[in-house]
Amino acid sequence: MQIYGELAARWYHLLDPVEDHQEEAACYEAALVRASSPPALTLLELGAGAGNNAFYMKRRFRCTLADRSPSMSALSRAQNPECEHVLGDMRSLRLGATFDAVFVHDALNYITTESDLRAVAETAFVHTRPGGAALFAPDCVRETFREGTNLITGEREGRAMRAVEWMWDPDPRDHTYAVEYAFVLREDGRTRVHHEQHIEGLFSRATWLRTLAAAGYLPESAECTLEGLGSEILLGRRPAPENQVAV
Repeated sequence: MQIYGELAARWYHLLDPVEDHQEEAACYEAALVRASSPPALTLLELGAGAGNNAFYMKRRFRCTLADRSPSMSALSRAQNPECEHVLGDMRSLRLGATFDAVFVHDALNYITTESDLRAVAETAFVHTRPGGAALFAPDCVRETFREGTNLITGEREGRAMRAVEWMWDPDPRDHTYAVEYAFVLREDGRTRVHHEQHIEGLFSRATWLRTLAAAGYLPESAECTLEGLGSEILLGRRPAPENQVAV
């Protein structure tokens, strides 16, 4: 996936500009504040990528941003220099610290097996303080998936991109779908074409809720809607000690 590697520095912000994240970041922030008791002040983002959501959420939270890609983490460091950055995989990261809130955005799309989904939930749980909350925001769950095509355009500093994003499901019986990206990249009067196929995870709502409960959360599915933005999110509250029941 070169868009997260060698192409990231020059092209990623044309594909996914930070301005596109302002409304959804406000929605995620509000959901985490409501779900945490007392209200959250610190946040760990797993799979933070270029830090586009953190660019807005850092105004409310003291953020620690984790990602496995050095190229993507470098983009985030550039636009979020006041945030702490760590390299690590969301399935196995262990920082030895807890946070008021844990946030996992669309990096979840690259979790394609139930065992890896359980590992992500466990990573989030061990980093969530009692009384805190975690928010998981995949692009879709099985019940809301729709095949479709998006046209993406961007221009910046003499570079231009036109891209087609095509989501389709080769086998509705499994836990994945495919996203085809066709990029036309223009720079210095020259044009090149690049194609990538991303295989992404697709789990049912029931699988999500069962997995979060098994990790130790009190889970719920919620709608995150703000000024026309609508998407399903999964919230997990970590019980405070007084609310824990011995088994």
